[in-house]
Amino acid sequence: MIEKDKRYIYTLAFFYSMMIILVVSIPAWFYISVEKKSYRQNQMQNLEHYAYSVQKSIYDFSRTQGHVFDFPRSLFYSAALYAPDGKRIFTTDTATDTIDSDRYISKKILLNSNRLGADSLLVFQRFSYKEIYTRALISALFLGAVIFLMTLFFVKISLRPLEQLNRYLRTFFNDAMHELKTPLGVMQLNLETLRNREESKVLRRLYNSMQSMILIYEDIEYHIKHTHVDYQSEKIDASYFLRNRVEVFRDLAKVKEIVIEEEIAGDITLMINRIELQRIIDNTLSNAIKYSEKRRKIFVRLFRKDAKTVLSIEDQGVGIKNVKKIFERYRREDTVKGGFGIGLSIVKHICDKNHIEISVTTSPQKGSTFTYTFPQSK
Repeated sequence: MIEKDKRYIYTLAFFYSMMIILVVSIPAWFYISVEKKSYRQNQMQNLEHYAYSVQKSIYDFSRTQGHVFDFPRSLFYSAALYAPDGKRIFTTDTATDTIDSDRYISKKILLNSNRLGADSLLVFQRFSYKEIYTRALISALFLGAVIFLMTLFFVKISLRPLEQLNRYLRTFFNDAMHELKTPLGVMQLNLETLRNREESKVLRRLYNSMQSMILIYEDIEYHIKHTHVDYQSEKIDASYFLRNRVEVFRDLAKVKEIVIEEEIAGDITLMINRIELQRIIDNTLSNAIKYSEKRRKIFVRLFRKDAKTVLSIEDQGVGIKNVKKIFERYRREDTVKGGFGIGLSIVKHICDKNHIEISVTTSPQKGSTFTYTFPQSK
């Protein structure tokens, strides 16, 4: 599969995983709420157990004749003793005065008369749900990874037959295009030879039909090859090249009595692949002829402007209803006449690749102008 297809699979698997996680997150939220409540109760039970053990130690000391009370300390809990007037007698943590219910859990026990003179015991502990949230996050990441990998696996498995079919079709089209190239070349050569010997409407029509077939063939060939063939730029005499392409299309234009007028400045060179430049010119000229009525004109201009090269092809055709969509693949402005299929989508791809600016102006029943501004001119 091509890289674009792979990115699509990964994106599909990711969003499908996110959708499943979103659905699962609803019961997970209730589970976390219950878990938080249970966690707090468990922590309170442990704290109360320590508080009662301290209370027991105080009472045990009061029943003895000892002079030193060894306060039971803990690594997890803090404690403080208060006198009947509310003054603090003893504490294991100076944060006793800043206890709040959001950051601490605490247990206060009123004491009976004892030798320490304490009226109450306060035991407290810093408290947070960090442990709960950490476990939930780890579980969510693990679940998300498992779902993503499983989704990716099943998507790839389901697309494997399509991928195999895609390879078969690519091989078939490559073989078919290769087999068509030779007979098309032979037919073109023989028709040109016959036209040099004699001129007739039948030969002209056959030759024009052959040129249309060659244009379609070259579009399809480029469409198949451009994903895996690197079309390197080269220095091209654009003036000479454009004149030759215009001459090829004059015969097609004669069928509809269309006149092609050209204003091509000399000595203009471009750095672009020859095949890609031909695709731009041929598709634009072909559409200009196809969508023009009989006995109209087409204007082809090539000139320099602000250190850039501009190619302009203007027709007097029917115009374009929606300029934004004509470069979409398989989009046709007129299903009866055809055209605007893959041709202009190829043009758009070539222009994007070579940083060529495209401008299209159109007017209903008056015509359209395609303008290509190349990035540099020499």
